[in-house]
Amino acid sequence: MQATQTLGPEWASPIEVYLRSLHARHAEYGQGKVADYIPELAKADPRWFGICIATRDGHVYEVGDSRQLFTIQSVSKALVYGLALEDQGEAQVLARIGVEPSGDAFNAISLQPGSGMPFNPMINAGAIATCGQIQKRNGRTRIERIQSYLSGCAGRKLDIDAQVYRSESETGHRNRAIGWMLRNFDIIEEEPTDILETYFAQCAIQVNCRDLALMAATLANQGVNPLTRHQAIAPECIDNILSVMSTCGMYDFSGEWIYRVGLPAKSGVGGGIMAVLPGQLGIGIFSPLLDGQGNSARGIRVCADLSHELALHVFNNGNGPLPALRLKYDNAQVRSRRRRPQAQREVLAEHGKRIRVLELQGDLIFSTLEPVLRSVHQQAGECGFFVLSLRSVISADDTSLRLLAELQQALTGRGVRLFVCQARALESRMRRFAADPECFYGDDDRALEECENLLLAEHSHTVPAATARVALGECELFAGLGTKDLDWLQPRLKEQRHEAGEFIVRAADAGDALFVLQKGSVEVRLPAPGRKQGKRIDVFTAGMSFGEMAFIDGAPRSADVIALEPVVCRVLELSTFKELDETNPRLKIKLLEQITRQLSVSLRRINSEVLAYKG
Repeated sequence: MQATQTLGPEWASPIEVYLRSLHARHAEYGQGKVADYIPELAKADPRWFGICIATRDGHVYEVGDSRQLFTIQSVSKALVYGLALEDQGEAQVLARIGVEPSGDAFNAISLQPGSGMPFNPMINAGAIATCGQIQKRNGRTRIERIQSYLSGCAGRKLDIDAQVYRSESETGHRNRAIGWMLRNFDIIEEEPTDILETYFAQCAIQVNCRDLALMAATLANQGVNPLTRHQAIAPECIDNILSVMSTCGMYDFSGEWIYRVGLPAKSGVGGGIMAVLPGQLGIGIFSPLLDGQGNSARGIRVCADLSHELALHVFNNGNGPLPALRLKYDNAQVRSRRRRPQAQREVLAEHGKRIRVLELQGDLIFSTLEPVLRSVHQQAGECGFFVLSLRSVISADDTSLRLLAELQQALTGRGVRLFVCQARALESRMRRFAADPECFYGDDDRALEECENLLLAEHSHTVPAATARVALGECELFAGLGTKDLDWLQPRLKEQRHEAGEFIVRAADAGDALFVLQKGSVEVRLPAPGRKQGKRIDVFTAGMSFGEMAFIDGAPRSADVIALEPVVCRVLELSTFKELDETNPRLKIKLLEQITRQLSVSLRRINSEVLAYKG
C-alpha cells in the first residue's frame, strides 16, 4: 500500500486537517468488492484510498493514496463526450446518442426502441457510440486524440496500461455485442472493431486521484486547466458535459446521488469518482471497493460527507460567486489611526509586514473562503498578526465560520494572533465553534492598533501610560529648540485640562490655535448627525500636536477632537504665533519647519494607504 502523502509545511491548514480527519473516518470502511470481471482490475489493493480537492486556480489538497495509479475506466466517458461534441457538433451527436437516464446497469445491452440510440453517453452503449463520433485527424488515430485530450484535462501526459487494455479487449464480448447492435441501427457507420478497441484503450488510460481532481477542476473552470492554463475543453461544451454527468454519471444511482450529494459526477469501476462544483472546484476520490451499482462504495460515503460538511451541494451555490478576499495589505503600508512617536514609527516601518490585514466580502462559503485560508496558511511563517475584516461580508454559512474558528485556534497554537473585526451577528455563531472571544473587535482600526501595541512590545517599545506627562522640550513640535526658545514659549503657551469625553475642538470652530499634548490622548472624529458617534480618523498621544491645518490656512475646523482620558495640553494661539514675525522670526521659521515636516509625514502616510487600498 502506498504511504499516506504528507500535506504542506510543518503545520496544516484547517482544510488539510479536515481532509485528514475525513480520510481517517472512512479508512476502515471495508464494504464492497474490487471489480473482477476484467481480470487485471481484480489485482487492485482494496486498502487504496485517496481524496483530492483542486481549486479553479490550481491549488490541490490531497490526502492518502492520491498518487496511486489506476485506470480511468468509465470516468473517461464524460470527457470523451466533450471531444465528440467538439468534433461533430451538438446536433450530430444528439442524433445518435440520447441524454436520458436509463435506469439500467452501466453495461446493459439496451437501446431506445425504434431508433436504436443509446439512452445516454454514460452507459457503455452510449460511450461506444461516442467513440464512433471521434474523428481521425492529421494522421492521428482516435485513441491518440483521446489520450491527448484527457492529458490536457489532467495537465500531464497520461499513458495507457497495456495489461489492462489487453485484459479489457480479451474479455469484452458484451461490449462487442453492443458495438454490432449499434452498427445494425447505423448509430455507428463503420465496422465497429476499431471503435471498440479505441473504447477498451480509452478505459485503460492510467490516472491518479490528483488527475481526477484536476480534470474536474478543468470542467469547473470553463474548460481551462487550472495548472497549465490551457483551454483543454471547448467552453461551449461544458454545460452539456455537466448536464449528463448530473443526470446519468452515477448509473442507476444517479437520482439519489444528485439529491443527496448534489454534484455533477462520474464514476468508474477502477474505483475513481470525479465530481465538479461548477465555477469553483473539482474533487477526485479513489477507492477500488465497488458497490452493487459499480460505484466506489467508500467514495460515495466520502463525497456525501464532503457535500454536507463543506456545503458543496450545487443548488446551495451560484456559478462562480464573488471571491471572498477583497483587499490585503500590511502594517508597513497602512497604520492604525493612532499617531506614534518617531521611534515607534521606525519600528513599525521595519517590522510592520508582520501584521497583515485581509478584508473579506460577499458570501462566505467553502469555495470562496478556501483561498483566504490558504493565503493565511502560506503567510503564517513570516507573520505575527492577522486582522480579518468582515465589514463587507453579506452572509456566511456554518462551514466557513467553523473553518475561521479552527484557523484562529491553529494560529494561536503557533503563537500567531488572529483578530476578527466587524463580525456583527456572525460573532456569536463563530463562538459556537470555540473561537476566542478576545479575538473580536468592533472595528478594523482598533484591532490594528492592538496589533501595533503587541508588535512594539516585542521590540521593547511600550506604549506610554496615559498618566505620564511629556516635557515641553520632548514634544515633536518643539524638537530641536534650545533652552532660550523654550523659555520664551513657556509663559506664552496656555495650559488646558480636559476630562475624558470632553470636546477640545468642535467641527466648524475657528482655527485660531494649535494644540500640543503633554498628557493623555485625544481622538479626532468626523462629525456625525444627532447623537451618533463620528468615525475615528486619528488618535494623538502625549508629545504630539494637532490642529495645524486650520491654524495655517485659517479655515474652520473640519473635525471634532475629544479627550480619551484626562488630558493636559498647551495651546499656541494664532496671535502669539504672528507676534513672532516681529519678536523672533527665527523661532517662527523653526516652528513652521516642524509643522511642515509633520504634515509631510501625514501626507506620505495617506499616499501609502491609497496605494494599499488600490490593491
